[in-house]
Amino acid sequence: MLRIENDFLVVEIDQKGAQLTHVVNKQAQFDYIWNGSQWPKHAPLLFPAIGCSTQDSYLIEGKTYPMQQHGFASDYLFEVVQQLSNKLILRLRDNEEMFKSYPFHFELQVTFELVDQQLRHTFTVKNLDEQELSYSFGFHPAFNVPIDDEGGFEDYQILFETSEATLEQFEIKKNPYPYRSGKKHLFNNGAKVLPLTRKIFESGLIILNNQIDQVILRSEKSAHQVKMALNGFPYFCLWTKEDEDLDFICLEPFYGLPDVIDQSQEISHKEGNAHLAPKSEQSLTCTLTFE
Repeated sequence: MLRIENDFLVVEIDQKGAQLTHVVNKQAQFDYIWNGSQWPKHAPLLFPAIGCSTQDSYLIEGKTYPMQQHGFASDYLFEVVQQLSNKLILRLRDNEEMFKSYPFHFELQVTFELVDQQLRHTFTVKNLDEQELSYSFGFHPAFNVPIDDEGGFEDYQILFETSEATLEQFEIKKNPYPYRSGKKHLFNNGAKVLPLTRKIFESGLIILNNQIDQVILRSEKSAHQVKMALNGFPYFCLWTKEDEDLDFICLEPFYGLPDVIDQSQEISHKEGNAHLAPKSEQSLTCTLTFE
């Protein structure tokens, strides 16, 4: 594991997948990040796909290419570009194996930087190719709920800060799961404060068709909270395992979407995807404040 720290936080990152594995409050000595065995992940990166692709594949000019759920970035060892006491930069570049499912030249760079109680995350995709790059990117961190064992799961709430008037969600098909149906619905009766309950996840993940500026995970029973400030992500997802009462919630900024069921997709026209001109780059940011 790779490690950065400052006076407030200790952060550990798995070089495989550039996955955040621990954020420890140094004063109170507790971890904000889920590490339970029932779901053996922590904060995977989703690239170059989010969710399921129809028949686990997509098209480029009519030719079929395989693509597993959430892409392949989490399967690979990232290279260390820079490591300081409070900052880490990792990168992933395409290789021959990736080219079989994603025939593009790219670089994915991930920066972790601690500033006081904040972990500043920057995700930069570079198109090294001579053709346009079409891709999805998602950040999938799981936070312990309750925080520091204060209260229970259903004592917490999520506050969504956005300039958009109401929240709207994509309908998810339960079987097969988790594809979209193609429909959208009003979420949480339009309210921007969501009390956490197990019931709201009975149909699986919740993907909001909204650009969220900041999300706050909090409880009146806890002295601690997590804030997630976002820049550049057009969608946002909430998830916990709907078939088990596990003590975590995933707060997931998305640039991209799962496929609509049974609709084969040309990657250049895939709904929700980012598009990057040749020899250009795009950065998305997520600033986590741990209080």
